[in-house]
Amino acid sequence: MKNEKVIVIGAGLCGLYTAFLLQKKGIEVLILEANTRIGGRIKTITGTTAVTMEMGATWFGNQHRHLLEVLQTLELPYFRQHTKGISLFETMSFVPPQKFEISDSEEPSFRIEGGTVALIEKLVSEIGLQHIKTQTRITGIKEENNQLIVTDSGGNSYSADKVISTIPPNLLVNSVLFEPKLPDNFTQLAKKTHTWMGESIKFAVEYKTPFWKQNNYSGTLFSQASIIQEMYDHSTADNSGFALKGFLNGGTAVLSFEERKEKVIAQLTAFFGPEATDYVAYYENVWREEPLIFEPYEQLVLAHQNNGHSLFKTPLLNDKLYVSGAETATQNPGYMDGAIFAAKTIASQF
Repeated sequence: MKNEKVIVIGAGLCGLYTAFLLQKKGIEVLILEANTRIGGRIKTITGTTAVTMEMGATWFGNQHRHLLEVLQTLELPYFRQHTKGISLFETMSFVPPQKFEISDSEEPSFRIEGGTVALIEKLVSEIGLQHIKTQTRITGIKEENNQLIVTDSGGNSYSADKVISTIPPNLLVNSVLFEPKLPDNFTQLAKKTHTWMGESIKFAVEYKTPFWKQNNYSGTLFSQASIIQEMYDHSTADNSGFALKGFLNGGTAVLSFEERKEKVIAQLTAFFGPEATDYVAYYENVWREEPLIFEPYEQLVLAHQNNGHSLFKTPLLNDKLYVSGAETATQNPGYMDGAIFAAKTIASQF
C-alpha cells in the first residue's frame, strides 16, 4: 500500500485531512484543487481592522469529537462563542422582537482562534504546499492499465493508483466525465445529494466598536420576517476586532449586493439603533454563485438529503475511486466534524 500514488480531488478540509493522514502512512499524495484558493467551504476574510470573519464553516460543539481531536493534535486553540446579554427573536415584521437571554448552562459553541482558516493553514504546512496544485479543474477520470488517469480542463493528465474525490457528490457527477461510466444508481443518488452550504448567503458587518455589547446585547438574533435570519457576535477571541455575522434569507440571492447590504443595515438599525449605521465594511458570500463548489440540482433536494448514504461507502471503478467529503460522512454529515470523520473513514482503508 505504501508504494501507491493517490490523487485527492479538492483542497477543502476533508481533502487536506485525508492527505495528511495518508502521508502519515507513507503514501504519496497529490491534491488537485479547481479554485485559486485552498480551503473549500472554509473561507475566512480579514477586515481592515484585522477582525477575522467567516464566510463559510464557523462553529462546532463538544459533540464534534473528531474535529476537537484534530484541533488538539495540531495544537490549535479555540474559544467559546459570545452569547452573554440580550438576544432577539423576531416573528413578524410589524411586531417588536422578543427579548431573551441564553443561559450559561446551554451547550456552548466554539470558534477557532484566528479564524477557521487557521486549521487549513496548519494542515497545508503539515502536508507541504508542493503537494497541492490549485487552478486545476478535473474534467475526466479514466480507468487504464490498472490505474486511473485524471484529466484537467487544461488538457493535463495525472496518473494514480487510487483517486479520492472530496468535492460534493452532485458537483462530481455533473462536472467529471468517467470512463467507464459510473453505475447509474450511484449517479442518480449523487444528483439527489444535498450540498452543504450551497443555498447559504453568509454576511458580516465590521465595526470599530462592539456597541451591541456595550448596550447589553449579545449580538444573537433570530428572525422569521427580515433579511437576516440568524446572526451572532463575531468579535475576535482577544476582543480586538468586532463584527456581527450570520445568514441571510436565501431568497434574497435575486437581489444585488447593494440591495442586500441596504436591507441588512436597515434591520440592524431598527434593532440596535443608529450606531449600526456607523460600520467599517459589509461583506457577504453567496455560495450558490460559486460554480467550483455548488452545482444546481436537477430537481428539488432537501437540506441534508442523502448525506451519509450507505452507497458512498463502496469504492468505484474496480476499487480505485473513492467518494468522500462532508456529504458522505455517516457522523455529522455536512459539518466540519463530518469532513474529518469522512477523511478518517477513507484513510483507514489504506
